[in-house]
Amino acid sequence: MSHDDDNGITKGLLVGLIAGGVIGAVIALLYAPKPGKELRADIKNKAGEFIDDAEEAVAVAKTKAVEIINEGKKRSESLITEAKKRAESLLGDAEKILTDAKGRVETEETRVKGAVKAGAEAWKSEKNRS
Repeated sequence: MSHDDDNGITKGLLVGLIAGGVIGAVIALLYAPKPGKELRADIKNKAGEFIDDAEEAVAVAKTKAVEIINEGKKRSESLITEAKKRAESLLGDAEKILTDAKGRVETEETRVKGAVKAGAEAWKSEKNRS
């Protein structure tokens, strides 16, 4: 499961818990046999508690978000470092292949020049005999 899925589930769960808590508390207070002043005071107190709980949940969510961001940065730095190492290795391999190919070409060029020179000398020698 990806981090985006985890965040969506966590956020939805958090919102659901807070909303359910508020609705449950309001319904409980409305059905409680209390006079208006006491009911309003209870609602005010419960609202304050839920605000505190919500602030705490937001703080936890912020902390979690920072952790996820830092983890993502570490992973991306690791991937970049690994990619650089692989690129350097590939460049080294390519340079070695190119150097080997140049050496083979030079060897073949020397051999062909020698053969051409020997052929020219043989031709001159045959020409002088005739």
